[in-house]
Amino acid sequence: MAENIDYSDIVHHLRLSFNQGKIRPVEQRIQQLKQFLKMMTENKELFVEALHQDLRKPAFEATIMEYTVVVAELTKFIDNLPSWAAFQRTDADLLNKFNTCGIQYEPYGVALIIGAWNYPLLLLLQPLIGCIGAGNCAVLKPSELSPVTASLIESLVPRYLDEDCFRVIAGGKDETSALLRERFDYMFYTGGHVVGQIVMQAAAKYLTPVTLELGGKSPCYVDGDCNFDITARRIIWGKYVNGGQTCLAPDYILCTKETEEKLTLSLKKALKEFYGENPKESKDLARIINERHFQRIRNLINQEKVVIGGDVDEDEKYISPTVMTDVTSEDAVMKEEIFGPLLPIVKVISATEAVKFINKREKPLALYVFSKTESIIDKFINETSSGAVCVNDSIVQAAVPSLPFGGIGQSGMGAYHGKFSFECFSHRKACLIKKQNLEALNAIRYPPYTDSNMKTACWFLMPSRNSKYMKFFFYFAVFSTAVYLLKSYNCLATVSRLWK
Repeated sequence: MAENIDYSDIVHHLRLSFNQGKIRPVEQRIQQLKQFLKMMTENKELFVEALHQDLRKPAFEATIMEYTVVVAELTKFIDNLPSWAAFQRTDADLLNKFNTCGIQYEPYGVALIIGAWNYPLLLLLQPLIGCIGAGNCAVLKPSELSPVTASLIESLVPRYLDEDCFRVIAGGKDETSALLRERFDYMFYTGGHVVGQIVMQAAAKYLTPVTLELGGKSPCYVDGDCNFDITARRIIWGKYVNGGQTCLAPDYILCTKETEEKLTLSLKKALKEFYGENPKESKDLARIINERHFQRIRNLINQEKVVIGGDVDEDEKYISPTVMTDVTSEDAVMKEEIFGPLLPIVKVISATEAVKFINKREKPLALYVFSKTESIIDKFINETSSGAVCVNDSIVQAAVPSLPFGGIGQSGMGAYHGKFSFECFSHRKACLIKKQNLEALNAIRYPPYTDSNMKTACWFLMPSRNSKYMKFFFYFAVFSTAVYLLKSYNCLATVSRLWK
């Protein structure tokens, strides 16, 4: 398929549209976002059904965790874009108090957005919202591993969005490789760190800026003082939603031996409450995406350490919600990101040891802490590094629009969601607008240089001096202006007579 498409021609056409300003005006961006919203609302059932066919995703999960998030993001952008895109005034130092200093957000140009299969609607279309809002054109590459959703997006986008500005390229590895050989002005990739490295190498050829939304093994520390039933429900939901195929899902639990015994009982109770006696019969449990991933996850199960679940059905690509105990760092399940319905528990003797365990490994996308003790919570926040920290819950931090979503190190770079999506796809252009007056003040920087001018320039440039004398200059200016006005309008004489 890749050889039948002229990718250079596609990118050239999009760049021509961008250079002609087809998407640059804020009004045009909002119009496209409204069309985007129309696409979502008119095809809700098709999107939900496509997600069910690809992942047997429950309608509730498809609606709440993909469809509604996209619709809410679109609404937020439509309502706020004019203020976000407006020229942003910034503070000026003493030398520039009478000048205009600010930031103009400008689009990069033509972006490449590569989606992921586990949330094939959300992880392709949510970045597109920020891309459009910032004024960019884009090529969308949906994942071939979720073919029904990819096909639906490929058919709908041209019907609602401007084809001169936005194109969808379906296909697999060959198509992705061909796209990565083209020159884009921005690249946004969601997926694993191995392909993330390939994307970054492709971007390096043209020094193209990138956002990489990857993953990793997100740890979950459970303290002995928490409510175990509540903790178990929140961990189980975050771990097994979407069949465990969530980059933010708790990957493994760290806790003491005493905590493990109590927590395991609560985990069994929560699993039965959520999915019944036989989870395989539950309509609320998604399936593994394909045979390759099914076999990979299956091989991570150590049946001797399974205390909950461990059942598999190759025909249905079903792996039951599984919990393993007595797991060590040498077990296969701890060697890679699980990305499936397996939850290993690793014993530690204290929170301090848990922090050391976490810090010996790659920085995760998220870190979860369940505790009532403020000092324990602060310890994990301050002494570890991760894309995000969520206390006493799991994965819900990604649904807070005022928080950035992104990783650090091998879990990714860059962040988006809400206004952060607009900033992600925008270049912050620094602007200084000066008038052609006050030349005497500027003259101190001109040759011939003198010690006196150097000392004066240094005085103006020192921030501490600026703040120290700023109020004095302000009040002096106000006083001088008042005296000038009073004198100009003969008010001083009138006031003098009245005073007498």
